[in-house]
Amino acid sequence: MIASLRVRGPFRGPSGYDHHVREFVREMVRQGVAVQLLDLPEWGPVRLPAGLRDPWFEGLSRQVDARITLHFAMPHQVAPDGRALDVDYSMFEATRVPDLWVAHNRRHALVIVPTASSRDAWLAAGFPEERLRVCPLGVNVGLFAGPNEPLVLHGEAGVPIDRFRHRFLNVSELGPRKNVVGLLRAWLMATRANDDAILLVKLGQYAPGWGDLLRRQLGELEEHEGRRFQEAAPVEFLLDLLADAEMPRLYAAATHYVSLSHGEGWDQAMVEAAVSGLRLIAPDHSAYRAYLTAKTATLIPSREVPARFDGDPALQVLFAGANWWEPDAAAAAAAIRDAIDDRDGERCGAREHIQSRFTWEQSTRALLEILEGVEVSATG
Repeated sequence: MIASLRVRGPFRGPSGYDHHVREFVREMVRQGVAVQLLDLPEWGPVRLPAGLRDPWFEGLSRQVDARITLHFAMPHQVAPDGRALDVDYSMFEATRVPDLWVAHNRRHALVIVPTASSRDAWLAAGFPEERLRVCPLGVNVGLFAGPNEPLVLHGEAGVPIDRFRHRFLNVSELGPRKNVVGLLRAWLMATRANDDAILLVKLGQYAPGWGDLLRRQLGELEEHEGRRFQEAAPVEFLLDLLADAEMPRLYAAATHYVSLSHGEGWDQAMVEAAVSGLRLIAPDHSAYRAYLTAKTATLIPSREVPARFDGDPALQVLFAGANWWEPDAAAAAAAIRDAIDDRDGERCGAREHIQSRFTWEQSTRALLEILEGVEVSATG
């Protein structure tokens, strides 16, 4: 049994990594592990406002005598301090991790990833299989399974969101990989202005100039499709930051969750939407295959294509030479249309499957067992 652990990772921000660091650490402490929590400031500049943070995590700074430092970070962000074995928990959203990542991870005792898709990305780049382990992320069933009071949301001209019978939700950071523009294209193709439906897109807005970029992309999309968004069912962008405890109310305001991402290491929002009881539309690739099937979700056929990074130098470093996946736009539009017309058939069991196998208690127990094996091997 791991008695103490040093954890280094982001935990003060709104990103997916911040979220799962908080959840793992909370559950580690509940399972009796003494944790020293160290921030990873280089993860990014965005922080949750003080009123949305749980101050409990700030009290975990006391030094512990740990044999392992668990890093929740990209491999090049791991900063060994020489006091313990370094284990990196990471993930990847395409077919092959960068060679730089492999070079860094070879200096570490172990790499842990959440799904077979990420494991395959490390293997494709030549990382030794015996130094890889798979440990899934989890979901807070008690929080998301409800019942939860829906957030009160209003669209254009103050129209209440709950007036619409079909309410599709997507939670994404604006950028090439999440393929928000592809989702909007499918919506533009599939819907009409008189449909009893709305698309809610909760956008992370972390990069400067994101608003201008989105407006330009929407204009280009209208020109390409020969249709204006006024001719489609409404789209509402939600920009407010929400505390972890408020997210269940966002899902409760929707009826469907849809993603057309080019690749995922996990997609926490999809898992939370499933446990919240939403009907799911997801691309058939990467991490989605770890917890969804054609019986539990509408899966969109996808093909492997070279990753595109649109001149973004940071993405170029990560995804150069790798492939990700292109969801079929026509199939996605057809899935949205079928959902609006109540022709999407029976899709059930996602909630039951996920909450029976992917709780934070189960995931943390599995993670600690992996770390215990590292510790035992090191002490011989």
